[in-house]
Amino acid sequence: MGHVKLHIPGPVEVSERTFRAFCQPMIGHRGQGFKDLYARLQPKLQQLLYTRRPVYLSTSSAWGVMEAAIRNLVKRKVLTCMCGAFSDKWYDVALRCGKEAEPLQVPWGSPIRAEAVDAKLATGRFDALTVIHNETSTGVMSPIEEIAALKRKYPDVMFIVDTVSSMSAVKLPFDELGIDVMLAGTQKAFALPPGMTVFVCSEAALQRAATVPDRGYYFDFLEFQKNAEQNMTPSTPSIAHVYALDAKLDEILAEGLEARFERHRRTNQMVRDWAARHGFTLFPEPGFESRTLTCVNNGAKPGGRVVDVPRLQQLVKERGFLIDGGYGKIKGKTFRISNMGDETEATMAELLAAMDEAMKLL
Repeated sequence: MGHVKLHIPGPVEVSERTFRAFCQPMIGHRGQGFKDLYARLQPKLQQLLYTRRPVYLSTSSAWGVMEAAIRNLVKRKVLTCMCGAFSDKWYDVALRCGKEAEPLQVPWGSPIRAEAVDAKLATGRFDALTVIHNETSTGVMSPIEEIAALKRKYPDVMFIVDTVSSMSAVKLPFDELGIDVMLAGTQKAFALPPGMTVFVCSEAALQRAATVPDRGYYFDFLEFQKNAEQNMTPSTPSIAHVYALDAKLDEILAEGLEARFERHRRTNQMVRDWAARHGFTLFPEPGFESRTLTCVNNGAKPGGRVVDVPRLQQLVKERGFLIDGGYGKIKGKTFRISNMGDETEATMAELLAAMDEAMKLL
């Protein structure tokens, strides 16, 4: 079998154009060539994230910066909002970092709502909050605007937001939201290879970090800021990723941000419509579905069709596409289909046609 095209929630398919950019000749990461490359990226990243803040590049998976946010910003206690496998894990990460943490747990498939966050923060026990905007394991997109609005009520609480599977696919205006940290790995909606994280911090976050003595070095937010002022990174970056990101940002801005967001909405709706045509329901609560991936209910919740997910995956793979068979405790009881990155209505139609063929054989 030749290449199997990825429609899993990440890593997603990487285009030949992006790979060509990734494979440019190496340059020194402390030389003027890299400084020029880094400087060239900044206005593009700032436009994408609707911010005037510097946007940092970390050679790590998103979990590196997720842990970094805990180590840099939590002095008293962090509230970890938990609605799926990855947001649930953030609680454990906080404990492993030696921080006091308390979970705000909702059932998988449900979003995090501002009312619940408000009730917790009103106790005055917390100086930081973690939220995953788009919980990849469940396909739930929590209403980040209403959660972020609470920042005005609790200005001393650091609002840390993982936008790993939504950044660049939906509008995320960092300055307008007023949050303190926003981050994403490059292997999802950016459609780059895994291995780099993009993140932005508020001035308040840097000020908080300066008061935390045990924040480490590799992920020290102050080191990122100090080096950013010189158009550099604190330690050796993956220069190939920076080249690829530069090229990808050119593509994103050429398409137009609003056009890109709308394309993701349309391609996501195609998958939802496919699920409905085949008698499936969706796992997320109605109104809180992700726009970058679809988590199809397959017995995890009452109602809708149930099929043999491993068999469906195999039949689809034989037709050249890889879909995901569910994650964690809902593996096999859901399956997930990604539309993020470079996917268009034409490419999604090819996948859905293959899935139609597979369904006839179940």
